[in-house]
Amino acid sequence: MSEFKFSVGPWNVHAGADSYGPATRKEIPLEEKFKRFKEIGFDAVQFHDDDAVPNLNELIGEEIKEEARKLKKLLDKYGLKAEFVAPRLWMDPHTIDGGFMSTRKEDREFAMWRAKRSIDIAKELGTDLLVLWLAREGTLCAESKSPVWATKQLVSAINEMLEYDEHIRVCIEPKPNEPIDRSICGTMGHVMAVSAATIDPKRVGGNLESAHAILAGLDPAHEIGFALAFDKLFTVHLNDQNGIRYDQDKTFGVENLRQAFNQVKVLVENNYGSRGEYVGLDVKAMRTTTDEDSYKHLENSLKIFKKLEKKVRRFDYDFQKKCVENRDFEGLEMYVMDLLMGEE
Repeated sequence: MSEFKFSVGPWNVHAGADSYGPATRKEIPLEEKFKRFKEIGFDAVQFHDDDAVPNLNELIGEEIKEEARKLKKLLDKYGLKAEFVAPRLWMDPHTIDGGFMSTRKEDREFAMWRAKRSIDIAKELGTDLLVLWLAREGTLCAESKSPVWATKQLVSAINEMLEYDEHIRVCIEPKPNEPIDRSICGTMGHVMAVSAATIDPKRVGGNLESAHAILAGLDPAHEIGFALAFDKLFTVHLNDQNGIRYDQDKTFGVENLRQAFNQVKVLVENNYGSRGEYVGLDVKAMRTTTDEDSYKHLENSLKIFKKLEKKVRRFDYDFQKKCVENRDFEGLEMYVMDLLMGEE
């Protein structure tokens, strides 16, 4: 029995289309996803703004809130919570050059409109968490915008969100590259610096995704620990990644089992979840997955996390202390490997 609560996004069950090929599976209705999420063992759902309210750009304030209230009733039907809402800025024509740091004023205004509508939706869904995945915030052309100006634009945008609602918490999900190769705020360290520059740093934190840390050449557990040290880890997106390639969102633990173990370990050791935080599993099915197995990657990720959690809770800290005192790090590493291989 896990001591954590888990969340998942509707996009984590998808039709299999990618940049190089068409869909390979049928689309699944949102309510059917909710039903299966609950059956699998998830407690909450993550939303982009237009996951929650389709055709968002065509609606006005009260219409948006009414659609969000309908979604809240559907979540309640299946005993699910909303973890967060995230403005999906990277898919809109207004945001080809970024949203909050676009070189065009009208595009920056559009990004702020979406952010504020996302806050409205979050309130209707009963969550105070807004996640910013800064997908296109940066530049493809180094000389097209100053990184100083761009960083200040991001801080200014977050300040406007904090002023719009006194209860909202803004959670930045850093990513070092893809689709933008020169990003602004690409690691958890960047998130901490941006947070400190805002008008209310207590309400600005981070969402660490395993794959994004690996893409930056960093250890996900250390990035998680860095945020925890400053009380800034608002949520996590656990998955896996085969090296510094495109963002793969693989099933948690399938590529880097020891890294996965240490991510669970740092969460357990620091009482993550004791204030209601969720463990988000941001994993996607392979294109080769059949319709019948559309949820298997979620089931597998939960299973791997819970198995690793059990191993973490059996971890022998007395033996660790003895190894450290004797500088027997080879012995400690072999203990961890035996633990992971079931031979301890």
